[in-house]
Parts: sequence; structure tokens; C-alpha cells
Amino acid sequence: MQQLETLASDAQDLGSGMVVLAASEAEAARQLQICNACRYCEGFCAMFPAMTQRLMFEKADIHYLANLCHNCGACLHACQYAPPHEFAVNIPRAMAQVRGQTYKDYAWPPALGRLYERNGLVLALALAAGLALFLVLAAALTGSLWRGVVAGNFYNVFPHNLMVWLFAPVFIFAVLALGMGTRGFLGRIGPATLGGAPATPPAMGEATGAALTLKYLDGGHGEGCNNEDDAFTLSRRRFHHLVFYGFMLCFAATCLGTVYHYVFGWEAPYDLPSLPKMLGAAGGIGLLIGTAGLWRLQRRRHPLHGDPAQKPMDLGFIALLFMISASGLALWLGRDTPAMALLLCLHLGAVMALFLTMPYSKFAHGFFRSAALLRFAVEKRGVGASVENTD
Repeated sequence: MQQLETLASDAQDLGSGMVVLAASEAEAARQLQICNACRYCEGFCAMFPAMTQRLMFEKADIHYLANLCHNCGACLHACQYAPPHEFAVNIPRAMAQVRGQTYKDYAWPPALGRLYERNGLVLALALAAGLALFLVLAAALTGSLWRGVVAGNFYNVFPHNLMVWLFAPVFIFAVLALGMGTRGFLGRIGPATLGGAPATPPAMGEATGAALTLKYLDGGHGEGCNNEDDAFTLSRRRFHHLVFYGFMLCFAATCLGTVYHYVFGWEAPYDLPSLPKMLGAAGGIGLLIGTAGLWRLQRRRHPLHGDPAQKPMDLGFIALLFMISASGLALWLGRDTPAMALLLCLHLGAVMALFLTMPYSKFAHGFFRSAALLRFAVEKRGVGASVENTD
């Protein structure tokens, strides 16, 4: 106990000679020093075994560990030094605050990093509604608002080439911005993980498996996360799976539809049992259920979990994905009705809003966390090799 009190006192001054540490980073370092002395939670998510490999926590270490944290909440509910204890150890909140900082720090272009602070629920909904209204007015001015009902043909409302020119540049920029941001993040944390050891195929395989299965949302014991109380639940992991794989199925349907159009000359819309339609329908339903579930969990999470300042961004991202899935399914069901053109405008407006905000929304956390998981897999192998050589 005396040792922990001394560490807590010393950690208050951690970073005093390192002016580059932001307040959130210094607070995270203070708490990590306490956790490193206690180590009660080292069996939980990947952050804790990675933490134990360090005696001090530089800026890159803190950024790395923050993005390894999956915010499952297990450590908060197990911690004897959590609030209202004077040490006030709340790793989920400290790591979430630093994660939010990393999104801004590594944003590309750097000048747009502050958009993370404004990318909230109101902005997401307003942007989607504004873009949908713009498309409705454009369709009305060209006289195609009702003409598209003929055979339920989307291209009677907006020509295929027009939609390509509208969406392709935004999508390419979003991918480029996320890629450059992740590259900058990896460049920063690489030297912090065993001197920047290269990623080997086994390490990449392990990191990919951990990311695709959301391994560390099991709370470290397979029973799941804490959400609103001390009870464990796998709901958060399952809803995340529905959202991720639902999104990927919808994306695969779009890619396959592009192949159908340009390679085989088969124009949308496609009917069941065509592969694009089956992929899109399954993905849309999964995305609808997953986002509704995550919205409910997010609204009911324990008040000490995560960073309250980021909740509008989280809810805005969930809302946009829900709107995309709901409007897409409604468009499918109503494509042969007079409402088809209006539903198309609503769906395209939501998709465009997602693309425009994607590089500066919660979407970035998947890229950053995957990068951190890769460095964790590399680091584990380096530690094992060092021990073996010593023996």
C-alpha cells in the first residue's frame, strides 16, 4: 500500500520535464504507473500485458496503449483504486480521452483534425438531411423525381455516371485520409514497440484474427464486458460483430454490383436471388440490428465508462450507419412505388454524409485499434525471443 501511495504521488509529476504531454496523456501515465505496480488486471485486455513491459510511459507508449484498450469496463469494476478512492484510477475513461486525442493528432490533413471535436450527432443528422434535401431538389428540377418509378430504375433519377462522379472522389479521399492517419500512427508507435521490429506473417495473422473476432471484448475471461453495472454481458461484442460484418457485406454488395455493371454490363437494380442483393439484404439487416443494439447500450453505459465528451461523436456514427441500413432496406421494399425517388435521395444523402465524415468520425477507431493490435502481436514475439535468448 505504501509503495502504491508513493507511486501515485510520484506519478503526479510524471511528464513535468516532457512538455509534449497533453493533460489527458499525463493523467493516463499517472494511472498506468499505479496499475503497473498493482497488476491485478493483467489478465484482461491486451493493454495490460503490454503495459507490464514498460517502466515509464512516453507519449508514443501512451498512444499505443490507449488504442489497445477496448473499453470493456472490466478493469474499472475490478479495481480497488477506482473512484471514489483517492487514486481515482479509471483506465477506461483515461484511455478513451487519449484515444480521442490520437484521432486528432494523426488526422490527415493535420488541419482537419479538429473536425473530430465537431463530428457529433446533430452534425451527422443535419448533414445527412441537408444532402438528401439537395438531391431531392436536384431530382425535382430535372423532372426525374417521379420518372424513376418506371421499372424501379434508379438511373432514371440519377444517371450512373453522375453517381460515380459524386461518390468516388469522396470515397477515395476518405480512404486516403484514414490510410495516411493510420500510417502516421504506426510510424509513431513503431519505435515504442521493441525498437520498431518488423511485422511478420504470424504477427499479422494474430492481429487480424483479434480484430475480426473482437477478441478483447470478452473482458479477458470470456464472459463479456461490463456495461451498466457489475454484470458481464456479451451483447456489446455481438452488436459490434453485426455492425462490422453487416457493413462489410453491404460494401461487398456494392463492389460486386460495380463488377456486374462494368464487366458484364448488368445494370442495377438487382433482384433476388442475385448475389449482390443477397449480400446487401443480409448486410443491411445485420447493420440495422447491430446499430440499434449499440445505440441502446451506449445510452445505458455506466457513467464512468469512456469519455462523455466523445459520446455525441459515437452516437452520430451509429445514427448514420442506422440511417444507411434503414433507408437502403426501405428503398429495396419501395423501389416500385411512387416513393422510390424520395427514398433513393434519403439513402444517398446518408451514404454521402458517412463518406464525408468518415475520416474524422468514430470510424477511425477500427484502423487505429487494428494498428495497435499489430504492434502488440509483434511485441509479444519480440519479448518471447528475448527471453529465449537469455535462457
